[in-house]
Amino acid sequence: MTDVVMDEIRRAQEMSVAGDRAGARTVLEGLWDSAGDPLHRCSVAHYLADLQDTVADELRWDERALAAFPDLTDERTRAYDDTWRARAFLPTLHLNLADVHRRAGHPDLARHHLAETTAALDALPGDDYGAMIRDALVRVRDALAAGSTAPL
Repeated sequence: MTDVVMDEIRRAQEMSVAGDRAGARTVLEGLWDSAGDPLHRCSVAHYLADLQDTVADELRWDERALAAFPDLTDERTRAYDDTWRARAFLPTLHLNLADVHRRAGHPDLARHHLAETTAALDALPGDDYGAMIRDALVRVRDALAAGSTAPL
C-alpha cells in the first residue's frame, strides 16, 4: 500500500540522518498537525521525540507516541506493511520512555517503562531491528542501575 504520510515520515528520517534535524522536525510537525490515523500519529510522535532539543520536549513527544498506540491495530499496520504487527511497537515506545525518564532523573518511571519493555519483548521480530531494541534495553537498564542520566 502506498502511504504518502509514511513516505514523508521516511523522508524526514533521511533528512535527520543527513544532518538536517531542523528540516526533519519541520516536516514531521507539519504531518502531526494533520495526522488522524493512529499509525501516522504514533510514528510522527516517535520520530519527533528524537529531534527535540530538550529532555522535557522529548518526553512529551514520547508520551504522545505511546498515547496513540491503543488505537493502532494489526489491520492498520498490515495495510501499510504486511510484516508489521501493532504490538511490536510497544517495546520501542516503552524503551524510549524508560530512557528519557532516566535522563530526566525519574528512576521509578524509568524502571516502570523498562518493565513494560521487557514484558513486550516477545512481540519483537527476530531480525536486526529486534536485536537493536534488545541491545538498547540492556544499555538503558545498565545506565539506570549506575545512576547515570547521561545520553547513551
